[in-house]
Amino acid sequence: MTDYAVLLKANGLKATFQRMNILEVIEKHGHMSVEDIYEEVIKVHPSLSLATIYKNIILMQENGILVEVPIAGKKSKYELLKSDHMHLICTECGGVEDKMCLDKTDAIFHELTEEEHFKLNKRQVNLYGVCEKCQETGA
Repeated sequence: MTDYAVLLKANGLKATFQRMNILEVIEKHGHMSVEDIYEEVIKVHPSLSLATIYKNIILMQENGILVEVPIAGKKSKYELLKSDHMHLICTECGGVEDKMCLDKTDAIFHELTEEEHFKLNKRQVNLYGVCEKCQETGA
């Protein structure tokens, strides 16, 4: 389990109970929309407002703790910053699955960016399609 207080302080933020609870909820559930985070956080802290959750998520995103995962046609989801990986995003249910980049994909990214004389620092790859579950149910 991550030490959220250390993570927040290392990224220049105070370790408030709201931020620590938001991070705990996201780590437990993976990729979550702001509304889903809010629904979980108010179970522990019912006095927190949706605006407070939004404000803290944006602040933690700006400080490199959280990453926004855009979902085509749906609300973005958020996750804790991790090593570079790809997202398989279902356009039917909005589910997000992490997949580690393979050596082959890394080589392609670096080859493409080198051709453009572009120094690659980090990447976020989002692949959109229909997950196995939605294919089976014909959603």
